[in-house]
Amino acid sequence: MATTHHQRAPGGGQPPGQPVRVPFPVVDEVARHCAQDAEPSTVHIEIHLPGRVDEERLRSAFAAALARHPRALMRERPRGPLARRYEWELTEAPDTDPVSFPPCAPGALERARAGALDRAPALTASPPLRLDVVREPDREGCVLLFTVHHTALDGPACLRLAATAAEIYSDSPAPPPSPAPARPDAAPLPRQARTPALARPAQVAPGSPGPAPVPGNAMLLAELPVPRRESGAPYTVNDQLMVATALTVADWNRAQGAPGADRRPLRITMPVDDRTRGPEMPIGNGTRLVEVGFTAAELAPGTDVAALLRTTAERTRALKAQPRPQLGHGAGLLTVPLLPVAARAALTRGLRVAAGPWTSTTLLSNIGRIPYPLDFGDAGRATAVWFSAPARMPRGLTFTTASTGGRLHLALRWSRTLLGESDGARLLDLFTRHLAATSSEAI
Repeated sequence: MATTHHQRAPGGGQPPGQPVRVPFPVVDEVARHCAQDAEPSTVHIEIHLPGRVDEERLRSAFAAALARHPRALMRERPRGPLARRYEWELTEAPDTDPVSFPPCAPGALERARAGALDRAPALTASPPLRLDVVREPDREGCVLLFTVHHTALDGPACLRLAATAAEIYSDSPAPPPSPAPARPDAAPLPRQARTPALARPAQVAPGSPGPAPVPGNAMLLAELPVPRRESGAPYTVNDQLMVATALTVADWNRAQGAPGADRRPLRITMPVDDRTRGPEMPIGNGTRLVEVGFTAAELAPGTDVAALLRTTAERTRALKAQPRPQLGHGAGLLTVPLLPVAARAALTRGLRVAAGPWTSTTLLSNIGRIPYPLDFGDAGRATAVWFSAPARMPRGLTFTTASTGGRLHLALRWSRTLLGESDGARLLDLFTRHLAATSSEAI
């Protein structure tokens, strides 16, 4: 995830008529160093509408939305072999129209989903995203399917663009801005959450990807009930999702006979987003990553789910409260421009490979309740919104959730070199069962 910029232009003079340049912030640079075609770093978002949008009105509305959020209009600037920085160029208008209307045909949605996982938008053309409006002859309504290059933007930033486009399309006033999520008061991390810094976490055990798996990602989408919790409960829905994720992976690893499944800790990466959701939301990648730890004993069969929820809530609350750079304190050292960017890229890739065994077990990204009506006038309001986060190896599996209309929309996304389609279905079954076990009706 990458850093956002509030301002349109950096300090210092800029030659008249030239695009404004913005040096890549730390996380953009690290992501750019590690980019690879085999497993593109894309964020996929799909917004389901009950009706169908008008093509010209949507193109016009999305162009106007980009103009209101000009930080999304960026492209990677060409550089020489000895350049010491990557730079974004901010453009006045899109280089290409990001909106397309593929032919209305059977299987169009599956093809668009596959394209979102397999083909990243070019960083060299502004904006680094695309929007496919998908229609099928036997399906009512349409799906707005976004593919975002994660080096440049994250899911919440793209959703803000979609919300602005909806307001313009429907000629509706913007709703009152949502406040930024409140950061809890700082507190020390509970002792039982601490694991030795050099302890290797468990990794997701391989499944059955097939004899000759094709590199890349696959995913499975599901709609589930939002787990219930009693009023005043000391944990949040995010904590319930975290516990369900941890128990799912622990069960999976035991079933696969993974070495160390009953002794290695699990560490789950959790993005934390402190941005406001209103029209002034900074556009870019604005989340910071924290890791929630679980000991193997806490995830043993027959664990006390209610106690685990309370413990998890203490940990997530403390982690959210602690100030921390987006990728931790060490990442900034990799981007100090003392060496040419090509040399730093090679160093970063090498360190990523070396640190592979210590990569967190999985990632849970909970977008939460969608804070916008996403009302597209005569095409209606969004009935479902799915997000999926990239699942590159060595982690190889991500869980992404959002809720709309009282329903939870879950995306499981995995590396095809780690898991197969049947594995994804088994993981979904495990997650569904463990999520239900966190409901107030079950504990």
